[in-house]
Amino acid sequence: MLYEALSLTLVALLWGGTNPLIKRNSKDIVKVKADSVILQFILELKYLATNVKYLLPMALNQLGSVIYFLTLQHVDLTLSVPVANSLTFVFTAVSGWILGEQLPNRKTIAGIISILCGTLLCCLDKYVNQ
Repeated sequence: MLYEALSLTLVALLWGGTNPLIKRNSKDIVKVKADSVILQFILELKYLATNVKYLLPMALNQLGSVIYFLTLQHVDLTLSVPVANSLTFVFTAVSGWILGEQLPNRKTIAGIISILCGTLLCCLDKYVNQ
């Protein structure tokens, strides 16, 4: 049980912790311009594939996806999906704030607390009733 909980928390941390970095490090893609749709696509792909500041957080994000896939072998979907996705929101909000994005307002903080309480209740229900 502890292994699964830690794995899902790690997944959420990798997903949520990298989301603000991916957003920040890919924002200049709008400056890439081309005359045709196909050339535009190729130039945008080149921009992303050569942008190390984008690639490193993306690689960590994808590592989270691999860990999630491996964890699904041991955890029920009714637990893994809400835990990983809800905690991802929490880690995205917190890491965005750490990176200098807007400080979460009261409603966001109340939402984070509600998510944490709901996730805890979900886990307790799943493991206490086994």
